[in-house]
Amino acid sequence: MDFTQCASCFLYSTPPKLNPQSFQCPILSKKRVSMEVKKAFNFEMCPSVSRLNKLIVNARDGGVAEAETAVVLGKPKSTRFQISKGYATPFGATARDGGVNFAIYSGNATSATLCLISLSDLQDNQVTEYISLDPLLNKTGDVWHVFLKGDFRDMLYGYKIHGMFSPEDGHYYDSSRILLDPYAKAVISRGEFGALGPDGNCWPQMAGMIPSSNDEFDWEGDLTLKYPQEDLIIYEMHVRGFTRHESSGTEFPGTYLGVVEKLDHLKELGVNCIELMPCHEFNELEYFSYNSVLGDYKVNFWGYSTINYFSPMIRYSSAGIRNCGRDGVNEIKFLIKEAHKRGIEVLMDVVFNHTAEGNEKGPNISFRGVDNSVYYMLAPKGEYYNYSGCGNTFNCNHPFVRQFIVDCLRYWVTEMHVDGFRFDLASIMTRGSSLWDSVNVYGARIEGDLLTTGTPLSSPPLIDLISNDSILCGVKLIAEAWDTGGLYQIGVFPHWGIWSEWNGKYRDTVRQFIKGTDGFSGAFAECLCGSPNLYQGGGRKPWNSINFVCVHDGFTLADLVTYNDKHNLANGEDNNDGENHNNSWNCGQEGEFASILVKKLRKRQMRNFFLCLMVSQINYFRWDKKEDSSSDLFRFCRLMTKFRQECESLGLHDFPTSERLQWHGHAPGVPDWSASSRFVALTLKDSVKGEIYIAFNSSHLPVTITLPERPGYSWEPLVDTSKPTPYDFLPPDIPGRDIALQQYTQFLDANLYPMLSYSSIILVRIPDESA
Repeated sequence: MDFTQCASCFLYSTPPKLNPQSFQCPILSKKRVSMEVKKAFNFEMCPSVSRLNKLIVNARDGGVAEAETAVVLGKPKSTRFQISKGYATPFGATARDGGVNFAIYSGNATSATLCLISLSDLQDNQVTEYISLDPLLNKTGDVWHVFLKGDFRDMLYGYKIHGMFSPEDGHYYDSSRILLDPYAKAVISRGEFGALGPDGNCWPQMAGMIPSSNDEFDWEGDLTLKYPQEDLIIYEMHVRGFTRHESSGTEFPGTYLGVVEKLDHLKELGVNCIELMPCHEFNELEYFSYNSVLGDYKVNFWGYSTINYFSPMIRYSSAGIRNCGRDGVNEIKFLIKEAHKRGIEVLMDVVFNHTAEGNEKGPNISFRGVDNSVYYMLAPKGEYYNYSGCGNTFNCNHPFVRQFIVDCLRYWVTEMHVDGFRFDLASIMTRGSSLWDSVNVYGARIEGDLLTTGTPLSSPPLIDLISNDSILCGVKLIAEAWDTGGLYQIGVFPHWGIWSEWNGKYRDTVRQFIKGTDGFSGAFAECLCGSPNLYQGGGRKPWNSINFVCVHDGFTLADLVTYNDKHNLANGEDNNDGENHNNSWNCGQEGEFASILVKKLRKRQMRNFFLCLMVSQINYFRWDKKEDSSSDLFRFCRLMTKFRQECESLGLHDFPTSERLQWHGHAPGVPDWSASSRFVALTLKDSVKGEIYIAFNSSHLPVTITLPERPGYSWEPLVDTSKPTPYDFLPPDIPGRDIALQQYTQFLDANLYPMLSYSSIILVRIPDESA
């Protein structure tokens, strides 16, 4: 028995061996079915559907003759809302003309139903009202749309999208599922982080916020700060983790408001930009299970598993689902506004490489049920490509998907006032889409165009679109230039002159050199100069390299100097999770319980790493532990950051040349780039400080170095990581500074300086008063 589509409900494919006498159509009223069909079928009206244009039933089972009928029902009726055709743009739910317009793209759907859901009905997994969309009235091209007027107070929305369920063809339509609109501006389900839904459900029904013309936020004239990128000192922040611990002393721990309470701490540290780890809606209960090691339950803490890209993570707000999520949206806006007041930019870590729907075994939440073959990168038989390592790959260079991504980024810039984005696994955004071919992308064939799905593209349409967008070309764009499919694009990511890259090679080189590995002195010197070996040849600048030593992936800075191997046992994952390749060194003893000498060396190494970042040409760091206001590491970081910001030579727009920079070894002007060298030194002319001398000794042996002669001047120690606090950094106002400087006198008078093993120094040129 073959059935074609039956109006707004789904009736399709070839159901096996159905009995025509007992079959019930979910669309048609018995009164409106022709007598011929009524004799063969028992039709029953679906209350959610109010208009049908045509029904064709081919009945071949049990000897029933082929029948055809056309039935027209009345217009949609609603006791609450006035319904009209609506508009195909913009996508999503939009308040306008005294009502709300709903528009959703689904190129392969056969019908669609708008579901309106009250807050109380959401908890009971009920739909308050169905609005069937007529494919003749409520569809333009591949966009389904409707305009409603009425009372939307405490009302949410979703869709039932009908079509073929045929995974081998890339289609996963399931009309039993209420789907999130990919363009929804807030997602409502559970209100409290980590709390289970009704009946212990980890995946309770979700719905989108319906906007109102009364939705307003007072930005108080806020504008993006537009700092030159070479001036950025970026702090990677996990919103919940930053203030969740009771020691934070915040009124709203683990929330956007909690971060606001700690912005002054970041300002004191010298940070002028924060990068928020994923704050798009995700389900922290995605992998909810019992952890027998700690006796608690596992949650998805990082958030790299997006459910919706327009909605901020509502459970990061103190308001939760209050006011249908509007208060939560305003809370992250308040965070951004308050950061800007303090001179701190805000970047978003965005995950346009995969979604929370996973592989074919994952749930239908939004994208898969709306149009799976459009949103995901599929193989010819419907299998999911997995360049993300998370089950699916977002189909970024599909014409609609790339416009969706640009719309989302524009929204966060124009409506949320963010200053830029860091793109997780950005290399996926350079791969050819499932529908990649020259006709699909450019409208005409190209000679020799044999690209297949997932092929890296030299000029990816998505990156082109973002780079040349009138709004997005003016914000910070930072690529994590690799993916889990083996595509590694550090130094070669398509950039249009405006993209920066997370410089993973900087991280690996600096870790190797600082811990004393042979053969890295030359590569380390390149890192200090902004990696010209990677970026200068492609026409880019030092600021195109985002340098970092530690981020959320792999070891923290404390772990980096404490462990040779990872020990992720407490989370119950049997040490299988986390990065294995950390280039770490435990300084002589594994683990936190170590001798006093080892602990002192660890602190010295941590200062060495931080000093290296602060004297490199572009900087990115994370530090989220301040034990108290007198913390020696916090003090060191704060003073180093301030020194960097004062020095004109440490934030150059272009790569330093020999007119400004000179390399040295144990003797002036004689650098040692041999494989066994563990010493790198340089001088930088600086318009503010005059000249600074920087040296790193990553050997296990101490060394006495000869300083460059500067007639009429002498060298004054400023930083020595081998000294105990507060003498590791000697600002002018430190008590006893003169006494501390006298310790160096006999060496400096001879133009020498002693360096302990695993230490780094900064000296500043000053006028020689005795000359």
